[in-house]
Amino acid sequence: MTLPKKVKIVEVGPRDGLQNEQQPISTEVKIELIQRLVGSGLSYIEAGSFVNPKWVPQMAGSDEVFQGLFSTGGGFKPDVTYAALTPNYQGFERAVSSRANEVAIFAAASESFSQKNINCSISESLDRFTPIMEAVKSTGLPVRGYISCVVDCPYEGEVDPNKVAEVALRLHEMGCYEVSLGDTTGVGTPGSITRVIETVAESVSIHRLAVHLHDTYGQALANIYASLQMGIDVVDSSVAGLGGCPYAKGASGNVATEDLVYMLNGLGIEHGVDLDKIMAAGWFITDKLGRMNGSKVAAALAK
Repeated sequence: MTLPKKVKIVEVGPRDGLQNEQQPISTEVKIELIQRLVGSGLSYIEAGSFVNPKWVPQMAGSDEVFQGLFSTGGGFKPDVTYAALTPNYQGFERAVSSRANEVAIFAAASESFSQKNINCSISESLDRFTPIMEAVKSTGLPVRGYISCVVDCPYEGEVDPNKVAEVALRLHEMGCYEVSLGDTTGVGTPGSITRVIETVAESVSIHRLAVHLHDTYGQALANIYASLQMGIDVVDSSVAGLGGCPYAKGASGNVATEDLVYMLNGLGIEHGVDLDKIMAAGWFITDKLGRMNGSKVAAALAK
C-alpha cells in the first residue's frame, strides 16, 4: 500500500481540545493560541463552536474569538480555514455572522450515543442540518461532516461499520465535501479502523474521508498509520493532545498534533507544519491551563 505524499492536518485544539476544560479560558488566550497555530504552518483551524453555552460553557465566547481573529491586527490569513462547529441552523447563522469561512456538522453512528448526546435519533439529527445545507447554497461556505463512535459506543459497544457507511453516505449526499470518521472512545486498533474505512470507502470516496482518532488506549498513531496506508490523507489532531471523551474513563483525548507531525516527518510526508513552532504553541496553552502537555514528543524534547 502506498502512503500519501502529502497530508492535511485539521487542528481541532481550539474547539474539541478546549471544550472539556473546567477553568475559564479568556478570549485573548484562545485568539493567541489560534494565531500561534497558524504561525506554525497549520492551514485549517477548528476555531470555535456555536453550540448552546448551557451545554458547552467553554465555547460561549466563540463569537468574540472569530471577531477578534477577523479584526485589524487579529492575524487573519485568507489562505487559512477558520472553521466553526454548528449543531443547528441558529448556530449556523451565528457562524456566518462571525465570518467563519467553513462550518462543520456532526452525527453519530450509534443510536444510543445520538440520544444521550443530542437527545434525538441519528435520522432526526441529520434532518436538523437540512436548513444549513440549503443555506450554504447561497453563501458558498464549505461544510465538513463528523461522525462519532465509528468503532465503539460507550452505551452499545461495538458499532457496525455498515452503519458508519450509511451515515457517511447521507452526509456526503447532503453536501459535505469531507466526512471525518471519529473513534470517540479511542478503543480502535489498526484492524478495526481498517475495517471501518474499507466499508465506508465502498460508498464514499477515500479522498472524501478523514480520520479523527482519540488516544485513550495509546493506539492513535498506529491507527493513523493504518489509515494512511488505506489512502486517507486528512487527519484531525489537537495541539498538546488537548481534549478527551467524557464518556470514556481515563480517556487521554485527541492525538497530539506534535506527535502526528513527528511521525509524518519520519515518513517523509509533507504537511507544512513546523515542529518547533507547534510545540511552542502546545507549551503556551498548557501553561495557561496549568496542566500537563499531552504530547509525548514535546515532553521528550523538553528533557
